[in-house]
Amino acid sequence: MLIQQTSTSLIDTLGHRRQQLANLIDFPVILWSGSNSPRNFLANPFPFRASSHFLYFAGLPLSNAAIRLEDGKLELFIDDPSPSSALWHGEMPTREEIAQQIGADVARPMAELESWLEDAATLAVQDAATWTQQSQLLNRWVLPQSPPQGIDLELAKAIASLRLTHDEAALTELRKAAAVTVEAHKAGMAATPKAKLEAEVRAAMEGVIIAHNMTTSYNSIVTVHGEVLHNEQYHHPLQPGDLLLADVGAETETGWAGDVTRTWPVSGKFSSTQRDIYNVVLAAHDACIARIHPGVEYGDIHLLAATVIAEGLVELGILQGNPQDLVEMDAHALFFPHGIGHLLGLDVHDMEDLGDLAGYEEGRERSDRFGLSYLRLNRPLRPGMLVTIEPGFYQVPAILNDANIRSKYQNVVNWQRLSEFADVRGIRIEDDVLVTAEGSEVLTAALPNDADTIENLVGS
Repeated sequence: MLIQQTSTSLIDTLGHRRQQLANLIDFPVILWSGSNSPRNFLANPFPFRASSHFLYFAGLPLSNAAIRLEDGKLELFIDDPSPSSALWHGEMPTREEIAQQIGADVARPMAELESWLEDAATLAVQDAATWTQQSQLLNRWVLPQSPPQGIDLELAKAIASLRLTHDEAALTELRKAAAVTVEAHKAGMAATPKAKLEAEVRAAMEGVIIAHNMTTSYNSIVTVHGEVLHNEQYHHPLQPGDLLLADVGAETETGWAGDVTRTWPVSGKFSSTQRDIYNVVLAAHDACIARIHPGVEYGDIHLLAATVIAEGLVELGILQGNPQDLVEMDAHALFFPHGIGHLLGLDVHDMEDLGDLAGYEEGRERSDRFGLSYLRLNRPLRPGMLVTIEPGFYQVPAILNDANIRSKYQNVVNWQRLSEFADVRGIRIEDDVLVTAEGSEVLTAALPNDADTIENLVGS
């Protein structure tokens, strides 16, 4: 980690966050950053990513570190670099230098952490070495796959309440991530005419992110098989009649995420059927963003997307019936099976390591309905929330070829008419939208999404 010039604003921001946490809980907190995981031998690790909860209060992507928070105070636990590390990694900042940069009140070596654990709450870190250490030191199971209990649950609720809305320091980082994400997508469109494989477009997009000294906030999706929602294969050839779906986001040096999807024609021109479906998805996208306002239920925004998509598919003759009735029977979910979006912040699906604790208002549980079970956020919107809006249309063989599903919806799907849209495997349009006191601000608005401009960007 390269030490940056000490920033008074960073120290002030972290101090304010610690004090906000202290106002919500009355017990000490220890948050671990996590450790490097070797790929195949110790000196060849996977890229390190610090725990987001640690990052929120520590500000820097430190590895093999922990912080103790109590009454608004910060104690840093981290070892000084070994003398031999300078040979391989260059001069590294000392414990005291790091402590000064983040405004820590005390800095101690990691070996002393064991003496400061009494009555402390924590949250599980994803890497096995760290959650094993957490469990051993605290003498209780701290597992990423298990919901937090006791004071850990109290801590999770407190942190979720803070991270649900973003302070100015966070928004500055999120705007940076959004801006680089926009440039990456433009580069992907520009690279498409000469690309022969999905991998080449991915390279152009991630090259922009790397050039800004950022990384991707999730594994990029750049695929002609947009019906595979989290497709992470890039070997398919680009053919003139294909649509290319690119879901790519940048992550800043301190961990804040962008998340954008665009879908464009490889040839630079949508076919008539592709344009028809694209405009249905875009109508849902625009209607949802227009609806965003403090106090509006995010679940209602999802249902709005479902209704607009159902209306569009009825107009195209793919679905048959009243759009409201079709949504009630989840017919829209045949083609739009996921939720309208999610929280965005230090994680691309922000705080989903806490399960639905952050995404769902207290007392609410996930529906088991086909059209609602993948809804990741079910809360009234508040100023300072950053959410994604990402409606889509997909022809997923596992859904559409399921005998039970075809039987259930045989009278509402015109299967013959649907076959005329075989060149539309998947379309998704996604933007990052900040809830403001007056309504909303699209942080990724600089990236066009109308069909004509998309064609021009690819063609040029």
